[in-house]
Amino acid sequence: MDEARPTDLAEPLVADLGPDPLFRKVAAELVGTAALVAVVVGSGIQATELTRDVGLQLLANSTATVFGLGVLILLLGPVSGAHFNPVVTLADWWTRRGRQNHLLAREVAAYLIAQTAGAIGGAVLADAMFGKALVQWSSHDRSAGHLLIGEVVATAGLVLLIFGLAKKDQLRFAPVAVASYIGAAYWFTSSTSFANPAVAIGRTFTDTFAGIKPSSLPGFIGMELIGGIVGLALVALVFGRDRDTRA
Repeated sequence: MDEARPTDLAEPLVADLGPDPLFRKVAAELVGTAALVAVVVGSGIQATELTRDVGLQLLANSTATVFGLGVLILLLGPVSGAHFNPVVTLADWWTRRGRQNHLLAREVAAYLIAQTAGAIGGAVLADAMFGKALVQWSSHDRSAGHLLIGEVVATAGLVLLIFGLAKKDQLRFAPVAVASYIGAAYWFTSSTSFANPAVAIGRTFTDTFAGIKPSSLPGFIGMELIGGIVGLALVALVFGRDRDTRA
């Protein structure tokens, strides 16, 4: 019967692993975010070394990201929920606060630190693999207003997708769905869809195809957070507000 299922998120974004220590979940977020940024930055470097055609460079970068992200979600989702993104973590905390399997404040803090550290480490690793300076601040300016609008759209769509899947008990499709969305958003958004504050921070550390100038960072992070709020509002509009299921 429909009454047997509450209308809150049918599947938590963080797996219920019982006594599994928090450090394993945090480790999964750190490793996953590092690998994701290594894929994004590394494939960008490889693309620019193989061709001067910017369209082909973006195609190579986006294709590698789609496959890499899908694999990482499939692998690490059962451990940490495979957020790899502070906006997703904060949205998960907000939507499930006070409910079963909700993230505690200390877990949120640990996730955010791990994601940011992982993103920086992934950028440094990618530079190391291609013989670049390990830390070289990006000179790629991304401060234009239309790029900031693109980040709102990209992040809102990502949050709508993830939490819409959760509302409909369809998170098992997240590896394909999320990776496909990010791949598409590379092309339909002006910003090439960072949609992730931690990844944006990591990408300031590399002066390569995927980099972002540090001075552009505050605008991107601000728009990503706004996009997260817009995304949650769209979830409520499309799928309805959660029923209060607190004990």
